[in-house]
Parts: sequence; C-alpha cells; structure tokens
Amino acid sequence: MSSLVALTGASGFIGQEILKCLVKDGYQVRALVRKPRISTDDIEWIHGDLNNKDALGRLVKDASAIIHCAGAVKGRSLESFVAPNVTGTINLIAAAAAQNSKPRFLLISSLAAKQPELSWYAKSKKMAEQSVIESADKIKWTIFRPTAVYGPNDTELKPLFKATKHGILPVVGELTNSFSLLHVDDFVTSIQCWLSSEVPINGVFELGDGKLGGYNYQSLASLTQEVWGRPVRCLKIPTSLIYAIANTNVVLAKYLHYAPMLTPGKIREFQHPDWVCDNAPIIRALPGWKPQMELRKALPLIFS
Repeated sequence: MSSLVALTGASGFIGQEILKCLVKDGYQVRALVRKPRISTDDIEWIHGDLNNKDALGRLVKDASAIIHCAGAVKGRSLESFVAPNVTGTINLIAAAAAQNSKPRFLLISSLAAKQPELSWYAKSKKMAEQSVIESADKIKWTIFRPTAVYGPNDTELKPLFKATKHGILPVVGELTNSFSLLHVDDFVTSIQCWLSSEVPINGVFELGDGKLGGYNYQSLASLTQEVWGRPVRCLKIPTSLIYAIANTNVVLAKYLHYAPMLTPGKIREFQHPDWVCDNAPIIRALPGWKPQMELRKALPLIFS
C-alpha cells in the first residue's frame, strides 16, 4: 500500500499538527493550500481549494488515505458554511471515488454535528457527514467528531485558559453545563492509529479526553485555580448582552463582508447543556488509542 497521504486544512491549528506528525512518521504528504508554497522531499503542496476539481484530482492521485481537515468555522450565513464544509466535501469525495485504488477517507467533523439545529456551523458539519455516509458505495469512510480541541497554538480555547491565569473564567450559559475537552496531541494520535489500522474502520466516532462526566464551568474554575495557585471565579456574561453583540456582529458582517465567529448560533452552542463525549466506540474500533493528556498537566505546558 502507498504511504502517500492527502491532507486538506494543513494550514489550520489541527491541520498543522497532523502534518508535522505525518512527516515525522515517514509518510509522504500531499497537502492542499490556497497560497502557493515550495514543495519539499516530504511535502508536495497542491495549489488550489475545495472548489478546484483539477487540484483535488492531483491531491488524491495514488494516495492511500485522505484526511479531510479543512472547513469553515465562522461565517455570516448558512450558505457561507455550506460552500466550504458541504460542497467542498462532496467535491473531495468525488475525487477520491474516481481513484482506482479507493483510498481511505477520514472526515474531521465536530461534536457540534450532534445538534445541527443549534447553528449554521453545526448544520453544515452534519450535512457534510451525511454526504460522506451516502457515499459508502464509493469510498471507505470514517468520521471523527472531536470535542473542543486545545493546545499551545490554538486561538480559541487558549485565550479562555489565559483568562483563568488572571483569575476569571468567562461563562456563556449555565455554570453546570457539561463538556469534554481534547488535547491536540491526543487527537493527532487517534489519526495515527486510524492510519496504521490494518482493517479500515467505518462509523462516526466521538473523541474527548476521557474525563468521566466531562467538565463544567465550576469544576474548570476549581481545576485552574489549583493549577495557577490563585483564586479563579466564574464571570457569567448576561445573555441579553452576548446576544446583542452577536446579532450586531451578523448585521455588520453583511455590510463589511467579513466572517464573524460570534453569532447567535455560536451562543446557542455555548449554552447547550451537554457536550460530553463517549469514547467507548472509538476505543473499541482503535484499541491502540487512548487519550493520555490530562488538562491539569497540559495547562502549564500550553503557556511554556
């Protein structure tokens, strides 16, 4: 079997970590990139995007596996998410299905897809998953649904953890809302196990750090207080205020043509009471994988 892996989303937080790991493990990598880059012995950069069918054909040619990590995480309408997250996935599936070798296909989705009614992002991820599932006669597919992934280079959770170093944990929703977290190293290890599995695994799998019952804001405040050695208090942001900001953000985005992260849908995601993962199915499917990084140990490292 070829050791060539095709990767999308290589310039993002998670994609960069996947790319480094693939190269370290000795894979030849072909990665899709919007801005031209100079290829190396280990990485062949394919200039294009998920709407460029010629580029996608070159990306997946002779690949043994495809890791689809690219996608939009912010936008001002459902359509702005559907184009990259759904149509882009369909285009990549078509390119994979056209290959004689029928490479394995891994879609990096999101736990948000469990609740597609909450946001444009969640709905687009669910739609992308459905596109993959409906292609079962064409490709050997797997879908990973990681929870919120954090690490030294992430730009979403790191500011939240940084706030706790200053004694404040911002809260959107109820203090008792539960959620799982996942260190990027553990997530990348799951992909390593998927690649090395002798038998392709099929299904939709959640991934978290394995903490029983997950975290809530109160337990997270207590944990960070122990880590930093100083009081950390929860600061609940008024619902009316955060929705006012989000609604204003969406209106301004339409006129100023930018993709906002904070939208009413994103707030509904924050307010959902249960984002706890069930790792049992993925551990059964990939016996070699088990999360190793505890949040208590990881927090100091992401700021070192």
